[in-house]
Amino acid sequence: MCAIRVLIVEDDPETRARFTAAVSRDLRMIVAHATATGADAIARLPGARPDVLLVDLGLPDMHGTEVIRVAARVFPEADILVVTALGDEGNVFASIAAGARGYVLKDCADAELVERIVELRAGGAPMSPGIARMVLARLRSGRRAPPPPPGGEGPSLTAREVDVLQLLSRGYSYQEVASQLGVSVHTVSSHVKASYRKLAVHSAAAAVTRAAELDLLRRK
Repeated sequence: MCAIRVLIVEDDPETRARFTAAVSRDLRMIVAHATATGADAIARLPGARPDVLLVDLGLPDMHGTEVIRVAARVFPEADILVVTALGDEGNVFASIAAGARGYVLKDCADAELVERIVELRAGGAPMSPGIARMVLARLRSGRRAPPPPPGGEGPSLTAREVDVLQLLSRGYSYQEVASQLGVSVHTVSSHVKASYRKLAVHSAAAAVTRAAELDLLRRK
């Protein structure tokens, strides 16, 4: 199995060094490049060929969402994880709209950060618990998806698929979901992928979003 190539975009030298050290210590991944500016990150994409971008939002030369938007367009193979101190609704939803597939606050431990990277690359949508609750609350308070046409049926999820998406919406990792439900991580991944097909989406974050829009997630 090839190591996960990680490109780190963080302007604070101490934080950048911490992220670099955390990634370097884990045998499952390597640091493809670490930089303080968005412009350098964008320029390095073709050569670094990252599997994952860790992107801060408060960069000195541009907002992190611009890096996300460009990276998602020119290098769609990479998964993008926001790692920032900014947990407000505006930045969270702007980042997701730009192409981020996960959103983690900087106060997470180094061990949690590397597990979030692995989860992201495995198809997950890692979010800090507070961010996940914000996203779900916003979806539940917003407009619902239109009902299916007369005579038609909307997508139907199994009870276990709903359980999995409900836990993911709360910010649990795949491993934590597996532990909660007493199943393997592979089984959790299989349920998520089945949800992709039914909901016509391509990521766990989109599956959670679409399920919430359709009011398919049980309130517990």
